[in-house]
Amino acid sequence: MILLLLIGMLATEDHATKADQVIVAKSERTLTLLLQGKILRTYKVALGGEHVGAKEQQGDHKTPEGHYILDRRNAKSRFYKSIHVSYPNEQDKKRASQRGVAAGGDIMIHGLPDGFGWLGATHRTLDWTDGCVAVTNPEMDEIWELVPDGTPIDIQP
Repeated sequence: MILLLLIGMLATEDHATKADQVIVAKSERTLTLLLQGKILRTYKVALGGEHVGAKEQQGDHKTPEGHYILDRRNAKSRFYKSIHVSYPNEQDKKRASQRGVAAGGDIMIHGLPDGFGWLGATHRTLDWTDGCVAVTNPEMDEIWELVPDGTPIDIQP
């Protein structure tokens, strides 16, 4: 009985653990979930097709760089689940406006396109998104559970 109680407590403890920060290191192609500075999980990712440099405008296929918030989620995305990155922030909008272009938007952390879950980890052999951060569908399930809305995300070069 005591063993069952302990197992139940451990399962509840693990389930209640939520990330308080997400870091994407573009050069390493990783997404890391942190809790109070300690690594909870790290995933390999695919990025935007033009992976060098920060997103400058709509349609440039670049993943943004900077400080954002994971502000909402879509369980019925055309990709396997998605969590929205608050790009563009005010600085991004200002830079785009100064250049006379639209900053773009709809940057997400997401799984694979509907019907392509069978690709699994092989999707990471090239950067294929329009600027998003892509993981496998099982990884997206973990991220979905571990990352609450309002979590800060830092996307680094």
